[in-house]
Amino acid sequence: MLARVFDALGRTISRHPRTTVLAWAVLAAIGLTLALTGVGGGTIFERLDTTAPRVPGSESAHAQDLLDELRASGPSLTLVLDGAPADAEGMQDAVFPQHVELSQIPGVASVLSPFVLPGTLENPAAAPFIAQDGEGFLIIVTLEADLPEKQTEAALAAVQRELEAVPGALQQVAPQARGQVGGLSLIYSEIVDQVEKDLVRGETLALPLALVVMVIVFGGFLAAAMPLAGALASISAGFGTLVGLSSLMELDSSVINIVTVLGLGLSIDYGLLMVSRFRAELGSIVEEDDGARVRRRRGDGAVASALSTTMSTAGRTVFFSAVTIAIASAGLLAFPVPILRAFGASGVAIVVIALLTSLTLVPALLVVLGRRLVRPSILSRVPGLARLVRSPERTERSAGWIASLTSRVQKHPWVVLGGSLALLALLASPILHLDLRTTTLQLLPSDSQQREFVSQVAEQYPQATQASIQVVAETTLAEALAWAPTIEGLEQVTGLEGPTPLENVVVIGVHTSSDDDGGPVEREVVQAIRALEPGFPVSVAGTAAVQVDFMAALLEGAPLAAALVVLAVLVLLFLMTASVVVPVKALLCNLVSLAASLGVLTWAFQDAHLASVLDFTPVGGIETYVVALVVAFAFGLAMDYEVFLIARIKELHDAGLPNDDAVREGLQRSGRIITSAAAIVIVVFAGFVSGRLLVIKEVGFALAVAVLIDATIVRLLLVPATMTLLGRWNWWAPEPLRRVAERASLQH
Repeated sequence: MLARVFDALGRTISRHPRTTVLAWAVLAAIGLTLALTGVGGGTIFERLDTTAPRVPGSESAHAQDLLDELRASGPSLTLVLDGAPADAEGMQDAVFPQHVELSQIPGVASVLSPFVLPGTLENPAAAPFIAQDGEGFLIIVTLEADLPEKQTEAALAAVQRELEAVPGALQQVAPQARGQVGGLSLIYSEIVDQVEKDLVRGETLALPLALVVMVIVFGGFLAAAMPLAGALASISAGFGTLVGLSSLMELDSSVINIVTVLGLGLSIDYGLLMVSRFRAELGSIVEEDDGARVRRRRGDGAVASALSTTMSTAGRTVFFSAVTIAIASAGLLAFPVPILRAFGASGVAIVVIALLTSLTLVPALLVVLGRRLVRPSILSRVPGLARLVRSPERTERSAGWIASLTSRVQKHPWVVLGGSLALLALLASPILHLDLRTTTLQLLPSDSQQREFVSQVAEQYPQATQASIQVVAETTLAEALAWAPTIEGLEQVTGLEGPTPLENVVVIGVHTSSDDDGGPVEREVVQAIRALEPGFPVSVAGTAAVQVDFMAALLEGAPLAAALVVLAVLVLLFLMTASVVVPVKALLCNLVSLAASLGVLTWAFQDAHLASVLDFTPVGGIETYVVALVVAFAFGLAMDYEVFLIARIKELHDAGLPNDDAVREGLQRSGRIITSAAAIVIVVFAGFVSGRLLVIKEVGFALAVAVLIDATIVRLLLVPATMTLLGRWNWWAPEPLRRVAERASLQH
């Protein structure tokens, strides 16, 4: 049944190739227009969510909701002045006009500084506004609550302009005055700006390099352009899809880069497989015709025949690969965390789009170019380049280094198996001390203006900063005062703020011995507070509390997500191979490959061994949702290459080759395609490692490492060793299940 579907699709595309190309051009244009022009309610970048991840229904979310409701006020901006002593002669008179200007901006609710308090600098309440070194002070402007969005944006922009002008207005009394404006709105804006910059930077580096590698792989520009055309169409349509998704759910700012990376990688992978198989089939027809001295003409059916075979073989492989990756991405939807659901939905969307472009747009372009794709490239005539640009479909029909390597592996399978597993275990070992984090500001580069602002406030104005752990007690002030010493007596707690009554609750700020808001010490204190039984409802907010709840949500959703993905992959691979052994072997190989990738990620980022090389500031751990993303997408990419390889081996085995011969020949025929695809994908991912947003850097690096490990250690060593040892048991299945696979007709 599936073969007939692909055959019918191939015939349709052969008859209407230009219509297919035009349809994709229109879809891509619509997607880009929706995403980049703001048609229908803002550009895709304006629709992104940049707030810290939250877990709906968790204790930390409940506590934060209470605090937000009780401390109801609009957004605020703060000016940190340096080189402007508050007690400088004439400072109060110089600041007063700035207060007036700021307070007259529509939407401003309050303007605070040490000069608006009774007694000004003599008032003890002024201390939090004055720098520790006495060389500066704060001006905090807060807007009215519940202003319309556009009015809020206009007010914030006006306030920012006025605050930035303050240092200049103070030059007569403080010639060295400098200022830095900061606030949550500016932090979020800087994150979105960095996402855009990283996207442009990543594509600027990745696309040209990918094209160069593909020209080398395919031996010419025409064939190399096919996968790249599919990738560009996939990304453009994917951006349009994200606009639609943004109306249904919150999309984190990182989604844009993830969709770009995944769209580029998969489209190039699939396009490479389709183009290589098409050229191999068309080349075989041309060679046979030349041998028989047959003169073929345009429209004689050679191109259509080659495309039909390509669709029923490579097209089928692409279909299975995309379905497995989509299932792995969909596993993220099982987690009760909005950011993971957004990544899951976006991942499924881009995988489906990459599948569609690979099965429609790329074949249509192949038909349009036809015989030109098998003609010798100009590059092949350049001295020294002929061997370098030897196309994969030619090497797959002859013995090569991959077949030679496989033969050596098959002579010593136990040695190779043991050595491969030992190497993977060594690479995976750093995950034993993996520490997961949930951060926002720390994702920005260390020289970010807003990171500098926050650091300056924390260093010079400690009394103006909020305690990292906020305990919300739903009780009376008297009961909270009686309970507070219990919190203060907890290990690692160094002091309290409050208790402070706010309507029906009392808030207690907790300081610890650690300055790492989301570190192990803070998390231990959060769990210790939650373990107390004061006799009234208590909830805890703060970065560490969110991290604890995030991990609990991951543990809650992991069994269901893993069960769905494993079951679906086992079923799909069984229907593809009619074997129960190959799917289990594939899962086990992918798991050890995944563990190795996470180990290298931990070593590079958490342990900071590559901090100077990759230009990032370590945060002491790995972003929690980065690990979830890497597990889902790296698992999917590993299954991608597994399907590429097993499909070829199964095809040869079904043609009558013994197991070892099928493995060796299958690796030779698909090995260069897999390694070439991996090289291109690594280049794409490496382009995004060059970005400055930490989360994108981590994801790009982890996926590049995952592909490198999988395409080398796993596919070239571990898989042939295990399949050689298993022998004929590779293709074993109980007879009733075998009949099910045959009836499903999903095999070649």
